[in-house]
Amino acid sequence: MNYLTDRKRATGLGAGHTGAAHHWLTIATSISLAILVPLFIFTFGYAVGHSYEEVLAFYSNPCIAIITALCLVGGIIHLKTEVDEAVEDYIGGIKRKLTLIAVAGFCYALMATGLFALLKLAIQ
Repeated sequence: MNYLTDRKRATGLGAGHTGAAHHWLTIATSISLAILVPLFIFTFGYAVGHSYEEVLAFYSNPCIAIITALCLVGGIIHLKTEVDEAVEDYIGGIKRKLTLIAVAGFCYALMATGLFALLKLAIQ
């Protein structure tokens, strides 16, 4: 016999049984990207059109490298949470699990590649 009330069973849980975690992560990344993307556009826009040596010197600045890294990581995390929501809404069964694994692998590989390229650019 189940002694839990309907409210007790539903507290903090949505249909995916993860509560509001995806929603709050999406809100947090959206707010951070609202600040970081304009900063990234201005810094990247400055580097466009300059010589290779000038770009290397520009991205050697820790503030520029940190802004770029935060924008890259925040954008990819935001992408992953949004794609996870779409997959959970529209795909079921084993296809859902395999698609979520593929999405996570792609996003983390993209993040690692971008951070490696930025690190290589900033250190040279």
